[in-house]
Amino acid sequence: MLSQATAKEYWAKKGEIDLYVYRKYVSSPVGKPILFLVHGSSVSSRPGYDIQVPGRGSDYSMMDQCAHAGFDVWTMDHEGYGRSSRSHRNSDVAMAVDDIDKALEIIVRETGRDKMHVYGQSGGALRAALYAQLRPKHVDKLVLDAFVWTGEGAPTLIKRREQIDKWRSSHIRAIDDSFMHSIFTRDKPGTSEMIVADAVAAEELKLGNTMPTGTYLDMCVHLPLVDPEKMACPVQIIRGEHDGIATIHDILAFFEKVANPDKQFTVLPGSAHIAQFGLNFRRFYHVLFGFLQMPTRVDR
Repeated sequence: MLSQATAKEYWAKKGEIDLYVYRKYVSSPVGKPILFLVHGSSVSSRPGYDIQVPGRGSDYSMMDQCAHAGFDVWTMDHEGYGRSSRSHRNSDVAMAVDDIDKALEIIVRETGRDKMHVYGQSGGALRAALYAQLRPKHVDKLVLDAFVWTGEGAPTLIKRREQIDKWRSSHIRAIDDSFMHSIFTRDKPGTSEMIVADAVAAEELKLGNTMPTGTYLDMCVHLPLVDPEKMACPVQIIRGEHDGIATIHDILAFFEKVANPDKQFTVLPGSAHIAQFGLNFRRFYHVLFGFLQMPTRVDR
């Protein structure tokens, strides 16, 4: 089990909205590369990226895993999620750009640096990709996990589109224990330990019983939201074998068009939609760290 990392909390202000920002590192953060984790549609920052599972310690905490690998790790709750302010807006993908800008102001204040690696998972991958497209000077490397580009042929999105009127009619949707557990079982039951689902559901539901509808509506109606030919930084795409949102056809088409030749595409056998919560989480980190810690390219 991993030793304890230092955790710090911050608050950013976006107009009348308070945004929760969270950080973890081991020993001193000085000089360490900054890694910013962008959460997805249905799990906020700490339940998603810093979950402590009884009997498993920090094994399933992405922040602890990355902090022990030598990163200064940051994340945040987007507007309408987790500990951040709840508003009457639906927290769609585009809104995340302003949210991350506000978090970056704190990162600059605390570290003196304004460039970071950015990782996003599922709806967070869309948020991260759009941020990289619109704020290229602030993104060193970009990791898109469980990413969706056009959504063509995605079983989960086909099912979700049956409720488009519902996503349009309200800025929030209800969540409960059953819904949270379905995230772990909808693609391929048995790819995760259900004690992880139990822990994530318990922590998320302490923070509220609703989620914004913005990313659901974006994935059902507004794709594509990003242009691969505008990805200026190195890009890694990770897909779990059994992911019902990120189809091979869709993301390979995106990958082919990514402008930067420094790019990687990996399929993780035995993993589903959220690889870091799966039985094969160690393989996920092997792939992730291999990309983020790759030696700098040499040109003559």
